[in-house]
Amino acid sequence: MELFSSLTPVFIAIICIFIGVILKKTNAEKEKYETKSKPLSHPWVDEDSKNGTDHHLQEEEVDEEWQGLEENVAHVPFSAEHYTEAEMIKRSKMFYELLNKRRSVRFLSDEPVPREVIDNVIRTAGTSPSGAHTEPWTFVVVQDPYLKHKIREIVEEEEEINYKKRMGDRWVNDLKRLRTNWIKEYLDTAPYLILIFKQVYGWLPNGKKKTHYYNEISVSIACGILLAALQNVGLYTVTSTPLNCGPQLRVLLQRPANEKLLLLLPVGYPKKDATVPALTRKPLEDIMVVM
Repeated sequence: MELFSSLTPVFIAIICIFIGVILKKTNAEKEKYETKSKPLSHPWVDEDSKNGTDHHLQEEEVDEEWQGLEENVAHVPFSAEHYTEAEMIKRSKMFYELLNKRRSVRFLSDEPVPREVIDNVIRTAGTSPSGAHTEPWTFVVVQDPYLKHKIREIVEEEEEINYKKRMGDRWVNDLKRLRTNWIKEYLDTAPYLILIFKQVYGWLPNGKKKTHYYNEISVSIACGILLAALQNVGLYTVTSTPLNCGPQLRVLLQRPANEKLLLLLPVGYPKKDATVPALTRKPLEDIMVVM
């Protein structure tokens, strides 16, 4: 009896240690699971610009709110220019040389730009291919000085926070060599600001939602065509993606909830004393793989 009494504290200690080990293992497994299931935090990701392409619709949404496109589309004969090999090579070189002069210009003058030119370059961007031909883009052209300044105020306020808090030291340091910061004078001086919105879904005449497949990719292609069209007429811009400005700019410009800001382009002529970083582009062998 005395032996049992003397061993009781030992048994209690062993049991406590055993329980502690089990609890520790359980907590470790729980933390491991939570770490795996928890999405990685990227402070530079703009919540408003996340791709809305992959709508995982509930069955009731498909039936009650969503409707497909018309079943039959007429097909018509198609013919195209067929250039000689020499002409193809000549045209490809000329187009490359034209676009190779494209630079991101942050010093834009207030020299007027013909409105018809802006109309035509946006018409050109609108020829872009899109998922199921949904054409999920809206190009908002701002020329009003008051609106341009309000846009600048919104962008600079958010960009200062981006540079100081959201973007992180690595990104800010990488931008130092390009001498960029949150001051965006070009938003006031450029004759036009073009804000490109992606429509994450559309509306059919009967009020049902229309799926916009691959809307971000489609609008991004249209933006590339727009940049080429601007270069073709001698206008310059800088591709601006101001983080966390989308909701405020959408309200300011009275855009509906299904439109999300993808890109902001100030458009105009370079100032006479404009400068650009002395950058070079990768050679063809670094960007093309032939198999």
